[in-house]
Amino acid sequence: MADERPLEISVHQLNQIRASGDPVTILDVREPQELTICKIDGSLDIPMQSVPANLDKLRNAELLVVVCHSGMRSSQVTQWLRQQGIESATNLSGGIDSWAREIDNSMATY
Repeated sequence: MADERPLEISVHQLNQIRASGDPVTILDVREPQELTICKIDGSLDIPMQSVPANLDKLRNAELLVVVCHSGMRSSQVTQWLRQQGIESATNLSGGIDSWAREIDNSMATY
């Protein structure tokens, strides 16, 4: 991928990145009770309020895709991470809800 990361990508773009084998870290900022319903395999699960205390785990990601339920919380986290100098942070448009509806139909929705 290019040096300049988009502020937001679609679920289809994330699916292509994962299929290509390119390095990607998926940061799921939803609460633990939401994660019990559904999650993307291999995601790094850090609730939104705990992200500041975990910056060290995020700094070296080549591409950091931030996920929540619909894309609102993850958008806020993406903006904040970029303000902290993590330029690889990118929001997943539509969140896990769009992923479940458009990519993985076997995934539960809520």
